[in-house]
Amino acid sequence: MSSNAPRRRPSPAVYRRRRLAVLLLAVLIVGGIVALVAWQPWRAMTDTASPPTGGAPASAGSTPTPAPSAGAAPATPSSTPSPRVTTSADGDGEQTDATPSDVPACTTGDVTVTADVDKSSYGTGELPKLSITLVNDTDEPCLINVGTAAQTFEITSGSDTWWRSTDCQTEPSDQVVQLDAGKTVTSASPIVWDRTRSSVDTCDADRQKALPGWYNLSVTIGGIGSAEPASFTIK
Repeated sequence: MSSNAPRRRPSPAVYRRRRLAVLLLAVLIVGGIVALVAWQPWRAMTDTASPPTGGAPASAGSTPTPAPSAGAAPATPSSTPSPRVTTSADGDGEQTDATPSDVPACTTGDVTVTADVDKSSYGTGELPKLSITLVNDTDEPCLINVGTAAQTFEITSGSDTWWRSTDCQTEPSDQVVQLDAGKTVTSASPIVWDRTRSSVDTCDADRQKALPGWYNLSVTIGGIGSAEPASFTIK
């Protein structure tokens, strides 16, 4: 009669080692999958095999040049200044750009210059306001210097010259504009006469007050003088 010996059960330590081995294997498998997804070696192989499109690659030392925007205009040299001036109903006063080679200079026969005062008679203490009006009488535009360096206001009483705008002028400047055909323009802001006698020697001194009576204003701009003086009285 034979007897079978009972099997010996593994100790708890063996079970722990087995469970640890299974856990380590699972960790290695999961780590390998994560590394494979992150690295993606198949993308590197594809990028190496596919040639780049759109032309040759830029060299390491080249500097990229930005393309101009669709609305950008190329820079051009500054042109003749074209300021906005106050005008009559004949136009809006915005003079167009022009270069001396395109448009001729205005001459005495092209432009009528008029001396203007804001009133015909001034009471005690009232100061006359002086201005200029220009009219291009031709069918073609012309260029004229309207800067302070090209303007002269002169007030006389009979043969006696009482006041000139150039006697005590400071920092005169040139300003050439195009006067369009048929255009009428006036001074952007008037000059105020302080009712005194001027001279180059009395700019910083007390000056003689003008006496009551008749006075005449004559003007010149761009080398063209007013056809007639503007007459007024002061009291």
